[in-house]
Amino acid sequence: MAILVIAEHDNAALKAATLNAVTAAAKIGGDVHLLVAGSGAQAVATAAAAVSGVSKVLLADDAAYEHALAEPLAALVVSLAGGYGHILAPATSVGKNLLPRVAALLDVAAISDITGVVSADTFERPIYAGNAIATVQSKDAVKIITVRGTAFEAAAASGGAAAVENVAAAANPGLSRFVSAELSKSERPELTSARVVVSGGRGMQSGENFPLLEALADKLGAAVGASRAAVDAGFVPNDYQVGQTGKIVAPDLYIAVGISGAIQHLAGMKDSKVIVAINKDEEAPIFQVADYGLVADLFKAVPELTAAL
Repeated sequence: MAILVIAEHDNAALKAATLNAVTAAAKIGGDVHLLVAGSGAQAVATAAAAVSGVSKVLLADDAAYEHALAEPLAALVVSLAGGYGHILAPATSVGKNLLPRVAALLDVAAISDITGVVSADTFERPIYAGNAIATVQSKDAVKIITVRGTAFEAAAASGGAAAVENVAAAANPGLSRFVSAELSKSERPELTSARVVVSGGRGMQSGENFPLLEALADKLGAAVGASRAAVDAGFVPNDYQVGQTGKIVAPDLYIAVGISGAIQHLAGMKDSKVIVAINKDEEAPIFQVADYGLVADLFKAVPELTAAL
């Protein structure tokens, strides 16, 4: 049977995480269809049709889907589920909000955050903060799956020529309504897709010291992240958080500054290609996963590093 991938977008452009989910779908095998549900999202559907490996794009254009509210989206996905053996979405806040509802409505299991495809009904996913990998087999008629983007290469955004088919909106259950959105804006790369990430932890001592990391990040063209300890202490907003309960990143270079390396943080960044740790505590667990470690006072080392760049 065909595979349905829920496209994540902002009604203007396709989000990068969707391309990783398409790759996961291709590994399962079968025709890959992309569902673009939004309002005024024709440009997204056109971009989705060009994604390599996609054979059909379903466009549901309705005001109910403008803000990607989980309840009306779940009703739409359920209305389309009969023709699919697998329904996938990126393991982002949108996907993790949507697919458990779809699974509940279909009375099937939800398989979350997969990192590998063994076969069409068997998948790998991390458990115990990434310290073990569970192999999960599902016998459900339709498999509901969220995909960890960092575990799969992105599908090519061009080269495809899928047909775009309009589908009708499903009845809105009326369980939620959009009130407002408060979005943080930054000229730096998005944390989950950045090639370089500079993160700070409790060792930064206060939010007033984070400009040290921002100056380094600007030199490297990097995104800025933080450990949960730094977020909980109020140093930075929670959208900076990297870790088990934050964002999962796997950049080419991850620089951990003043981060001890708690297991919850390591779960969110240990797949980074190169890890650099700066910490004055030589016994800090972060050094066990770091490719390069510098035992030094960050307030001296970071400005020196920034100046050298």
